[in-house]
Amino acid sequence: MTATATAPVRAAESGGRSTLAGTGTLIRFILRRDRVRLPVWIGAIGLFTIGSVASLPDIYLDDADLAARADLMNNPGLRVVSGPGYGLDDYTFGAMIAHEYLSWIAVFVGLMSILLVVRHTRAEEETGRAELVRAGVVGRHASLTAAMIVIAGAHIVLGALVALGLGSLGLENVGQESSWLFGAALAAIGIVFVGVTAVTVQISEHGRGSGGLAGAALALAYFLRAAGDAGQDPSSTLSWLSPIGWSQQTRVYVDDRWWPLLLSVALTIVLAGIGYRLNARRDVGAGLIRSRPGAPTAPASLSSPVGLAWRLNRSATMWWSIALLLFGLGYGTIVSEAESFAEEFSAMEDLLDNFGGTSIIDTFLAMLISLMAVAVSVYAVLTVLRLRSEETGGRAEPVLATATSRMGWVASHVTVAMVSSAVILLLGVLGLGVTAAAALEDGSVLPRLLGAGLAYLPAIWLTVGLGVALFGVVPRATALVWILISYAALIGSFAAILDLPEWTLDLSPFGHVPALPAVDMAWTPVLVLTGIAVGLFAVGLWGFRLRDLETK
Repeated sequence: MTATATAPVRAAESGGRSTLAGTGTLIRFILRRDRVRLPVWIGAIGLFTIGSVASLPDIYLDDADLAARADLMNNPGLRVVSGPGYGLDDYTFGAMIAHEYLSWIAVFVGLMSILLVVRHTRAEEETGRAELVRAGVVGRHASLTAAMIVIAGAHIVLGALVALGLGSLGLENVGQESSWLFGAALAAIGIVFVGVTAVTVQISEHGRGSGGLAGAALALAYFLRAAGDAGQDPSSTLSWLSPIGWSQQTRVYVDDRWWPLLLSVALTIVLAGIGYRLNARRDVGAGLIRSRPGAPTAPASLSSPVGLAWRLNRSATMWWSIALLLFGLGYGTIVSEAESFAEEFSAMEDLLDNFGGTSIIDTFLAMLISLMAVAVSVYAVLTVLRLRSEETGGRAEPVLATATSRMGWVASHVTVAMVSSAVILLLGVLGLGVTAAAALEDGSVLPRLLGAGLAYLPAIWLTVGLGVALFGVVPRATALVWILISYAALIGSFAAILDLPEWTLDLSPFGHVPALPAVDMAWTPVLVLTGIAVGLFAVGLWGFRLRDLETK
């Protein structure tokens, strides 16, 4: 009976028609599973973009402020970070959005594609759920097609939300028609990386490997764009090799060219075709590149919980280190111009008051280090929350079945998160200090900045401690730690601009850190933050020791 039931399905698949059978059902299933995740992604990126743009008139009060900003953005280091400077001769809010926002938002849009496509394709195969689904009336390409349709649709919704939001702000030179192009440019980047990930999930048999390959493609696209934009020619050949560069070549809000997005459409079609072709040539659960067999004996480093935790997180640590180092190197080159920029920038006085500094250059450096610290806290929390994914994935149980204690296992991931976050932050500060010292011709800048970076470590560790406490006591609520980080990022960026009361800053752990090198060192808040972090670690360890382990 089994053979009789499956034969027609196989015959139909060989005819090419039923390979998409069940796609509609799987689309509804993905929408049901991600009924919270998708709105969070769309809302977070969309509302952050719209909210950031809405605050621009409060920051740049007149044409002189915009002209000063345009002069600053002519720096090659900032072109590497932001993109080609279209419209700098007549810098408007529209030109600023295209120049300074598009390339950064593109990174998050690309990450959204990568994480969601891997979640609904390769991760399903890795856990064995895809094989159970395929046992029904589901075609070979149905899962891949459903994932691509849903996530591409999410990017279209995101693009429309951003376009409507920007167009409704009423800013000069930010019209609705141009905003549609901006939204389309964002959506195009996301859809291209849906296609990229559709290929990489066929290559590696593990979700982390597939995501890593797609992440490397995203990094390559960003670096090609950055290398092309570093020169004086805004139409460099290297920029045209990157899908991020194609969206920037639309020159939105300046020339409004739609045709570069055709390149994104063409590449997506090609990538989808390759993904389908490769999907047809492999077995469910397998990858086109087989994993290398492990060594007959494990290295000594894997004999300890810390060694295993480091092995699981070393790739992410490497990429975050590179990103923060490049960020620091790029922004350090413009430090010497910060003072002249501040003299023409009306809102700088508010920023100085917010950080409590008197030196414009030191205050500018303090702001950059604060931003890097909040960014590193994202990495630190991702690292420590690996505890939760290891538990729910059934991989914690075999480890804890050995002589490894519960407290030792949790402490190993905490140790890696704390040490790695310190290294990443100091690398970013090192890059900032090296180029800032060269620009200012002052070698004392580097050690002062390294000290400023160290001052932020207790605040970062406090966020790690909150993640550990939630994991140990209320594991299903671990995502709540992101509220603290999101709040810290937003309040740190907009408190002075929006003239928010002092207590709003006090709700963020980063708001208590002395803004070195703009102010003198204050040990009391640093020690208090450290004590709170230690207390949260203790609560998490105590809670995990008492509760049951989720098993498969």
